[in-house]
Amino acid sequence: QLQLVESGGGLVQPGGSLRLSCAASGFTLDGYHIGWFRQAPGKEREGVSCISSSDDLTYYADSVKGRFTISRDNAKNTVYLQMNSLKPEDTAVYSCAATTWAVQAMCAPPPGYEYRYWGQGTQVTVSS
Repeated sequence: QLQLVESGGGLVQPGGSLRLSCAASGFTLDGYHIGWFRQAPGKEREGVSCISSSDDLTYYADSVKGRFTISRDNAKNTVYLQMNSLKPEDTAVYSCAATTWAVQAMCAPPPGYEYRYWGQGTQVTVSS
């Protein structure tokens, strides 16, 4: 089965850290740009961070710059999102997606933009 599987979510106190993983199953992440997205209850889905297939371009939402770091390990077929200094407003379901479309638009896709694969998501809750 071809899919992306996220892991690493959980409950953390404000100021804490989590590392999310996005692992590909049944296919290789080589050649795919990968993005992390989040959606909180009652809010639109937001592009958090994206990384190019060649690992030379990364994008971050203004709300996470300086706190989150995206990286990829193609040998492990996995993309990571290191989240530090977490805030209550970071609480959301985090999902990863893979695409071969233009990486520059991946985190803020225009209408019609296509992702080849989506994961099911992992819950991140930041609360004291």
